[in-house]
Amino acid sequence: MALQKKRFLKVVFLLLPVALAGVYCGTSLPAWTMPAKGLREELTRVSAADLKTLRHSSALLAEQTQKMQLLLEEVAQLRAELSSVKEVQKVNQAASEMASEVYVQMSDWALKSSGATIDVQRTSETYSCKENWGCRVLWFFRTANPPDTILQPDVSPGNCWPLQGHQGQVVIRLPAQVHLTAVTVQHIAKEVSPSGTVISAPRDVAVFGVDADGEEETLLGTFTYNVAKELIQTFPLKNAPLPRAFSYVKLLVKSNWGNPAYTCIYRVQVHGKMDIPGSQTVAEAHVIQLGG
Repeated sequence: MALQKKRFLKVVFLLLPVALAGVYCGTSLPAWTMPAKGLREELTRVSAADLKTLRHSSALLAEQTQKMQLLLEEVAQLRAELSSVKEVQKVNQAASEMASEVYVQMSDWALKSSGATIDVQRTSETYSCKENWGCRVLWFFRTANPPDTILQPDVSPGNCWPLQGHQGQVVIRLPAQVHLTAVTVQHIAKEVSPSGTVISAPRDVAVFGVDADGEEETLLGTFTYNVAKELIQTFPLKNAPLPRAFSYVKLLVKSNWGNPAYTCIYRVQVHGKMDIPGSQTVAEAHVIQLGG
């Protein structure tokens, strides 16, 4: 009997911790479950907010990326436009320099107001019609115009210089040493001519560069003034611009368009680039380049 009682107590002692643990777990499990559920809900809420924020940030990043791409495209377009503008500026500058060079070379050096004069000693005589009663009816020959008439821009009908005969010459003293490029001759139209014709206009002409002392002449070119073409005709000189500069130019009229008594010259222009001491001409620079 005592032995059975002893075994029973032993079993009780063995089962008591298990029972106590069960009671503890049964009473504590609901208490642990409540915080865990709240924690999951809180984590879910926080994760959703973070996800929303992340999505918003991603959308902003995409928007900013798109704006940046558009900005880069605008910058590229501006660079292209700027490059185009620079090219246009270069072209305009080159055109301006070319136009300036053409303007300089086409400047009129045979202009009285700029200092050009006539070398009367080497110029043909002026036609006089005192002994020819037929020409007296033409009002512009009552008082013959002097040779320097051809150095003035007034080309109104009758305002010409009549040289004696169908051949003759005029020597123009330029206001500077000039590398010559071209010569321009101007006449009037037949419709406004007091005589009703232009047979007194110069036809075949030769141009010479003349030394100051007049001992040496250099043929610069020959040309024909055609009365059937424009009133103002420009004739380039050979090898222009000439490497040598001249301060005197001679126009030799070899023939006119049929008037045996006189040749009427209205306007003569001499073109070229003024010689600047110490500077190289185009021809000289070319020779140096070939030699170097």
